[in-house]
Amino acid sequence: MRLRPPFMKDIPMAILKFSASAVAAQITHARSCSTFLPNWNGPVDKPALILIVGNGVHLRSNGIDGSTTRIVTTEQSDPSFAFANGVDPFRDRDWMAQRQIAFRDLTGQFYTDILDDVQTLIDRGQGAIRLATDGHSIRVFVRRASDFLIGGTYEVPSGLGGTFRVVLKDACDTFAIVQNYGNCEDFDAMQPYRVPLDALIELEDRRAA
Repeated sequence: MRLRPPFMKDIPMAILKFSASAVAAQITHARSCSTFLPNWNGPVDKPALILIVGNGVHLRSNGIDGSTTRIVTTEQSDPSFAFANGVDPFRDRDWMAQRQIAFRDLTGQFYTDILDDVQTLIDRGQGAIRLATDGHSIRVFVRRASDFLIGGTYEVPSGLGGTFRVVLKDACDTFAIVQNYGNCEDFDAMQPYRVPLDALIELEDRRAA
């Protein structure tokens, strides 16, 4: 996702939390299958996780076996699926309100490519899997505010094909407030702005360079 400071403050973001064991069961199912539910682009030839926003919010295997329908629906769900905390229609009374906080009025299916990243977290012993969503995209959310140093120097994607160097002013577990610092031209004159927390890049991490 391209960032366009300072307009990130206009983009809502939510964190979905799932039981790692429930997600692991869906991954195991997907990997046990040899055929898979198609996505919007057509046939799929490998295991994956699908996020369904409808009757609750849940992750499910894309694998097809004797008990799996080829039709993915947002109207039906199964208690065995991996539901997001607080958005489980089998357990949570206010699940519809919680779903709307994360997705507003949007319902549908996200055909994700997060399986390998999620498996890495499960293998590390994570008890919960957190996914970040802006209502249109889904990504694995690994770090917490406590992992970062207030006043520390980081980089964030600039939206111009490179990065801005920034000082971290404040952070919570969904976003950070940063101030440009040490950049060329007049970029340092920008007012502090908000970016998703996982957009912060350690200076030695060149993933966005």
